[in-house]
Amino acid sequence: MDHIATGRFDITLQPEALSPVAEATGLGRLSLNKQFSGDLQATSQGEMLSFRSSTAGSAGYVAMERVQGHLHGRHGSFVLQHSASMAQGEASQHITVVPDSATDALQGLRGTMQITIDNGQHSYRFAYQLPQT
Repeated sequence: MDHIATGRFDITLQPEALSPVAEATGLGRLSLNKQFSGDLQATSQGEMLSFRSSTAGSAGYVAMERVQGHLHGRHGSFVLQHSASMAQGEASQHITVVPDSATDALQGLRGTMQITIDNGQHSYRFAYQLPQT
């Protein structure tokens, strides 16, 4: 059975240096730090690699982030894997829980997250499953 968690989050992005191998590629590297509110009361830290095309509205990013806190009152942590792109303004995103990454009362967590940005405000919708206890 799918459960749904919704809410908002604040994010701080910090530019980071690329490896010497990737310095001349046009990629960007950012660390991320999030504070979730709503059904997911948590913080997360992670890393993002991005690329912005010279074509307006076209870009992409991949990221990994470790989320730690409470999901509908259950404490633990899990890792989210992001892959998203935008083709001339048309967005596509895929954000999933890395299998077997969840700990404590969230062990066995599976799910997908959708992020929406409206007037600079970030919101999430997290559809997830947990094993029966």
